[in-house]
Amino acid sequence: MLKIALPSKDNQIDSHFGHCDYFTVVSIDENKNIVSKEVLDSGNTCGCKSGIASTLREQGVTVMLAGNMGQGAYNTLVKNNIQVIRGCVGKVEDVLNAYLKGTVTDSKIECEEHNHHHENGHDHNCKH
Repeated sequence: MLKIALPSKDNQIDSHFGHCDYFTVVSIDENKNIVSKEVLDSGNTCGCKSGIASTLREQGVTVMLAGNMGQGAYNTLVKNNIQVIRGCVGKVEDVLNAYLKGTVTDSKIECEEHNHHHENGHDHNCKH
C-alpha cells in the first residue's frame, strides 16, 4: 500500500507547503487504485510545517506531492523517509492522477528566503 500526502487548500495543491490548510492523504493499492482518501489538519505551526513530518511518517506516508517549500521542510521530510516531489500545481485529483501515470517530476525549486513578520500573524515571502 502506497500512501501519498498532498498539501491542500480548497481541493488544490497549495503553492507553498507551509501555507496549506490541510493535507489530503491518499492510500493507493498495488494496481494504482485509490483505496482511501482522508484529510489531515495541517496544524497551527509556524510557516514551514516541518513538524508534520513525523505524523505523516507514523501514518505510513512515503510520498509528498507539493507545490514549493523551503529547504528545511524538504530536509525534514526526507529524513522521515518521505520522498518529496515539488512543483505540483492544480487540483489534488489531477496531480495525483498525473503521479500515478508517471508524469510528475520534482522541479527541485525551493523557497530560498523566508521573511517572518510577527506583528499580525506570519508573512512568508518566497523568491523563485
